[in-house]
Parts: sequence; C-alpha cells; structure tokens
Amino acid sequence: MKKLFFPAILAFLLALSFVSAHERDFTEAKMLIDSKVSCNQLTDEQLEALGDYYMEQIHPGEQHEMMDEMMGGEGSETLKQAHINMARRIYCGENVSMSEMMMQNMPMMNGGRTTTDSTNILNTFYLIILIGVIILVYLGIIKLWKDMKKGGKK
Repeated sequence: MKKLFFPAILAFLLALSFVSAHERDFTEAKMLIDSKVSCNQLTDEQLEALGDYYMEQIHPGEQHEMMDEMMGGEGSETLKQAHINMARRIYCGENVSMSEMMMQNMPMMNGGRTTTDSTNILNTFYLIILIGVIILVYLGIIKLWKDMKKGGKK
C-alpha cells in the first residue's frame, strides 16, 4: 500500500503543477487585460499569452487543444502567430488577418483561397433576375389595373 501511495501523490502533484502553470499563464493574461496596458507597450510573448487566453475563452478545454494542433501544435511558430494575431484583433482592435502559412494548415477554410469572385458574379446575376421579376410583376399589375378600368366602363 505504501509503495502505491508515494507514486500516486507524485503523479497528483505533477498533474497539479501542470494545471497551475497553465492557470498562471491565464492569470498573467487576466492581469494584462485588467491593467488595460496599451498595445504598443506589449511584447510578443504577452500578446501570445493574451491570444491564448482569448482562444481558451472561445474554445474551452479540449476544443482549444484541438485548435492548437490544427494550427501547428504547441510551440510552433504558426500557433504563436495565431495567438498574437488573435490578441491584436480582440484586445487591440486591429484588423489583423491570418497569414497564408496558417491558412494552408486549415483545409476547412479553403486553404487560404477566397471565393468572393464567384460569389460576386452570382450575386450580380441574382440581382439582375430579381429586378427583372419585380419589373414584370409591376407591369402585370398595371396591365390588370387598366383591364379592370376598361371592363368597368363598358
């Protein structure tokens, strides 16, 4: 029994240290947010901590870990840049886009390619058809109105 007790305590303390280390990072991010430090005074490491905190708020727990893996995994440059960009977008209010490198790692986002060209063509075509139908309905109502007036005078 005593042989199992020591490894169990050691494993528990080790797990607790990982959790508290992760929480400490979020504590730093919370303190930065509460202090309302200007963005130009923040380092990349602080921005990364803020972005990691915001990502945890948006995608808590396991979802956050999955998102980290999709963006290159813990310690990768793309994940670091994603966290920095997220902090700049949310905390600083900047309009920062994802880099091409990050987009290539995210096939669900069409690999960085946009479809706005085809969407604009379809929207224009739809608008032309809609205007044509409205004009036809309007002309039909005018014709019916005139026919009703002629029918009433006979």
